[in-house]
Parts: sequence; structure tokens; C-alpha cells
Amino acid sequence: MKLTQLNIENFRNIEKMNIEPCDKVNVIFGENAQGKTNILEAIWLFTGCRSFRGTKDKELITFDKDRAELSVGFFSEGREQYMNITIDEKRKISKNGIAYPSCAKAVGEFICVVFSPAHLSLIKQGPAERRKFADIAISQLKPNYALLLTEYNRAVRQRNFLLRDAAFHSEIYDTLDIWEDRIAHYASKIAKYRLSYIDKLREEVTGIYRGISSNKEEIELEYVQSEDKKNFTSKEEYRERLKKARKEDMASGSTSVGIHRDDIEIKINGVSVRKFGSQGQQRSVALALKLGEAGVIKSVTGEQPVALLDDVMSELDISRQDYILNRIRDWQVFITCCDPNTIKHLKEGKSFEIEKGRIKDCG
Repeated sequence: MKLTQLNIENFRNIEKMNIEPCDKVNVIFGENAQGKTNILEAIWLFTGCRSFRGTKDKELITFDKDRAELSVGFFSEGREQYMNITIDEKRKISKNGIAYPSCAKAVGEFICVVFSPAHLSLIKQGPAERRKFADIAISQLKPNYALLLTEYNRAVRQRNFLLRDAAFHSEIYDTLDIWEDRIAHYASKIAKYRLSYIDKLREEVTGIYRGISSNKEEIELEYVQSEDKKNFTSKEEYRERLKKARKEDMASGSTSVGIHRDDIEIKINGVSVRKFGSQGQQRSVALALKLGEAGVIKSVTGEQPVALLDDVMSELDISRQDYILNRIRDWQVFITCCDPNTIKHLKEGKSFEIEKGRIKDCG
């Protein structure tokens, strides 16, 4: 998948902009608050998803304007295609002249992966962030996965409610079997999806991280389901563990067993990157996870996603920057950065200097 044309009008601080990117690395540089990230955000919206900056649609329109207009031309599925987005009261999206009933229906038509500084939470924060990363990635590949998660979470909430009341109403105790059976049913399916995805992700990330670290460091990814690190996917084992945990769970009023407690353990040269990794290592790992996500998408769908890398160069040494600029092959990449010296290291690609929402210069 390659973006061939991007047109932006009345979006954020960009009144009007037309970009013809190259099919390799495109560096968007300039001082802070000039509109670099706005360009990546505009591209991302064509995935059909919400802004990766968590912004409401009406806040995307240039101040004092009624609506924003975005359009892209791109090469996918062996042919040139185009998409349009209009943002007024809400977003409206169309592909090749055919309107979608909602933006969510356009998911999968234009494929991107995005890295932003916010993704450092994958490494620095707790297991919930890493589970969320895996769940979103799997949902893009398996549309029914999101429904499994919804049903699982509903069953856990119901069990938690019953646990808090069972101590005072013994007749409730027997109904735990029903909800534990549902939890076990959905947990076994979700665990299989997650374990399979992490296996695919590991294959991609291992090679990417070796490249980023110039073969000086080895990354390890392990899906961890329990303290004894024994991974399991059977409904029967989930059900058995839930029953064993009932007494403890009644005391706490929460469910201590299940896929909502799992984690992805990440190590560099055998050491936890969350606890002991440097800022550069943590940023490199987060980047490798996002690029690995793109690799999995390509292996499953046959389409190479466009990579959007926002402020990725910060805290990376020259060799790691060189990998991003010059050694990511056969991908179209958009990179934002503040330092104009970055483009001096770009061997093959295109650069755009942004000032006050306009292209000042390009190379």
C-alpha cells in the first residue's frame, strides 16, 4: 500500500496543503507546533479510526471554518484508488466515490500503523497497556475478536457483582458456576488468539530490533498468563482455576483469574526493558512493536501498511536513526522530527519543511 497524493484543507492549523510523497521515506520537519503531527493525523483518519491523539472530530476543523476536507490517492490491491473525508458535525468518508454509512465501516480499506510518543506507555506502564496494544492489533485482523472481549468483560463484571453479594446471600453462590463457565468459554478463545498473535509478532519484532540495535541487543517477547508462567488455553483449566480462586475472590470482590490479568513480558538481553531499559531502548522497543504490528498485517493480508512515525528520533543514537531513515525497505514511511540535520542522513527519500501549517520547502 502506497500513498500517492494527500490534500488537506481547513484541518487543524493547515488551511490548504497538497503533498505528493515518495514511496519510500518521507521526512516532515520543522519547529514545534508548526503542523507536522497534523499531517500524520490527517493520513491516519483514512483508516476509519478516531484520531490517535484522542481528539473530537469538531476540534479537527480550522478555527473559524465550517468544515475540513481531506483526500488521498493511494495504490492498493493492484490499482490506483482514492478516498475522501469531510468533517463538519461529524466525519463522512467515501472510497472511489462510494460513501460508507459510518467511518467504522471503512476500517481495513486504507491500512496504517502509527507510532507516537504516547506509545511509550506500552513499555513504561502496566500490563493493561500491553494487553490493549495486542487487543487492538488482533481486532484489525479478526473482526469477531472485539465481540469476544465485550462478552468476556461483561461476564467478569457479573461474577464480580455476585462475589460481593454471595457472602450475604448463599443462594447466589450456585449461580457463580454459570458465569464462570462463560468466562472460561470466552477466555479460552481470547487466549488462543493472543498467543497466536504474539508468536507472529515475535517473528517480526526479533529481526526489526536486531536492525535497530545494529545486532548488539536481543529482544524477547513472552505472553504471561499466570505467576507460574504456564500458558494454557483450555476452557476446563480456566473453569478449574476460577473455582479454586473463589474464596480469595469473595474477599476482594474481584476476579483474580483470567485474560484480564495477563501481560506481555519484554526483555532486552534477558533484562526487563520496563524496569531497567534506557530511554533509547524503551523508545526502540516501542517502535519495534509498532513496526512488528505492520509486519504481521502484511503477512496476514498481503498489504504492507503505511508507517506513520511521530517524533520517533528523539533519544535515539545515530545508528538507530540510520536504521529508521535508510534501512526500512519496501515500506512507505512518514517521519516527523524537529531537527533539520536529520535529513542530512537521509540517503533516499523526500523531505518537507513545515512552517505555520504550510510547506516551506521540500527536497
